[in-house]
Amino acid sequence: MKTTLIHFAFVLLLSLNSCYGQKTNESPDFQTTEDLKITSAEVNYQPELELLIFSIEVKGNAGASVPAKAGQMDGAPVLGYVFPTSLSSEDVGFSKVEGIVALALTSHPDFDDTPLWDENANQVYDDDGVIWHPHWVVLRKDERVNGGLSVIEFKKADTSVTLPTTNPGMPMYMDSPGFPVITSGNTIKVVVPQYRMNNRKHFSFDAVTAYMQVNTSNADLPLLGVYSVYSVASGDLSLPYRVSGL
Repeated sequence: MKTTLIHFAFVLLLSLNSCYGQKTNESPDFQTTEDLKITSAEVNYQPELELLIFSIEVKGNAGASVPAKAGQMDGAPVLGYVFPTSLSSEDVGFSKVEGIVALALTSHPDFDDTPLWDENANQVYDDDGVIWHPHWVVLRKDERVNGGLSVIEFKKADTSVTLPTTNPGMPMYMDSPGFPVITSGNTIKVVVPQYRMNNRKHFSFDAVTAYMQVNTSNADLPLLGVYSVYSVASGDLSLPYRVSGL
């Protein structure tokens, strides 16, 4: 499995390099914003609480830029601060599948895919997709989209696929785990209990900011694809970073 993940890391790198800095029609306003220009990234383990804190620092204000509403699901924009990792799909509750497991902190005003969680605390559970929230996803190479990546999909009738019980009910390897996301100044963080990652503390990671988009009308495109990448912490997506505080 480790060899497979390294292979996919190189695939991911090639895909991101092909679109890094590329301007797309879907996301013209985010190419120059400093809110998405990464300066550093960290995953810190806090043993007294058995928590891992994932954090990204940017030049601007983390989380301040959010997508404009499209008014429908088809073509809905998704902005993300994403941590690609060397974790396996089984570590975060999915059945075994080859791909890059990533923790994505996302904002998308057109829909809410966290039905168990009320992020804006207004007692309504389906109106806060624009509030930054986390997803576990498994990515694969996908040349149909400019960014070269998409979330792995499956047919709804495929009973061999296992998803975490907190998944939002979409036919792809995506979970809505409900971890708290905090934005403060130039930093965005998410707090993950150790046991929610199969007690894994030793893994490598990187950090990326990216634009994604939903597709519900074109069978030749993925349901959720990556269309542009704005910044990569390592510069080459080699997943060089390791968990600190161990």
